[in-house]
Amino acid sequence: MQHRPLGRTGLQVSEIGYGAWGLGGSMWIGAEEDESVRALHRAIELGVDFIDTARGYGESERIVGRVLREHGGDDVHVATKVPPKNGQWPAPSGIDPSEAFPGDHIRESLETSLRASGLEAFDLVQFHVWSDEWVGRGDWLETVEALKREGKMRAFGISINDHQPSNGIELVRSGVVDSVQVIYNVFHQEPAEALFPACEENGVGVIVRVALDEGGLTGRITPETTFPDGDWRNGYFGGDRKAQVAQHVDALLADLGIERDELPALALRYALAPAAVSTVIPGMRTVRNVERNAALSDGTRLGDDVVAALAAHRWERNFYQPAE
Repeated sequence: MQHRPLGRTGLQVSEIGYGAWGLGGSMWIGAEEDESVRALHRAIELGVDFIDTARGYGESERIVGRVLREHGGDDVHVATKVPPKNGQWPAPSGIDPSEAFPGDHIRESLETSLRASGLEAFDLVQFHVWSDEWVGRGDWLETVEALKREGKMRAFGISINDHQPSNGIELVRSGVVDSVQVIYNVFHQEPAEALFPACEENGVGVIVRVALDEGGLTGRITPETTFPDGDWRNGYFGGDRKAQVAQHVDALLADLGIERDELPALALRYALAPAAVSTVIPGMRTVRNVERNAALSDGTRLGDDVVAALAAHRWERNFYQPAE
């Protein structure tokens, strides 16, 4: 497993991390705790040492803590997230920081996460939404610094709003944030334009989420694909979106001359290509997915010609918004 620095934090993290949203069963129908536990154990065995969870991911924090106690040792880095107090995703403009991240809410949420996980501290605590309007306002920064001094968190980061990579650059340049988490993939390439250079310039780590486009870049989404009742992907791929995804994927496969089962590896290697990226955190609910993804961390990098070819397949859109 290859490792990269998480910005200026001093942490070296596995370039394939573990996105633990699906572990908690929240919004992902069919998640089984026993299988999730096996998958996370296998990931750690294979060198995955960065796990990303959140207060809002159902039972995820508890399961992560359980696995770490069973695993033993302190060689795994865990990040969690504080949800906004007002419950608004993404953070809308015009909201005062006291409505989303007042100091007492940040502290209460983190202490709840510590109890749920059984951990003494988190290596990284992130705000689950962000607005650059909050830079220099509110008491959130004072609370973050206090929690660092108390040893309850090591580093501070934000999870940038879906498909808003520029809404975080001001914070990056302010020098008070250690990492950003952002959507970046073959279809959503915008973060490479301004956010990644700003992070490199300011020593801020980059955590890439949704590298497989919530499944769109696995090659397995067709117009006939179905998801269980209650699964959030019914909305993400609602309307004619499955057909749109299939069309874009078919064009990509034809252009690059690759087989469908090669697409997930290509997509993850694409997300790892920028030097600014510290780790990519695909969701992995099965041992099979863990083994497949961890095997990609072998030092192989995409050639510049492949990256250039993929630039033509940029497809900026926001499927988190309701289908029309």
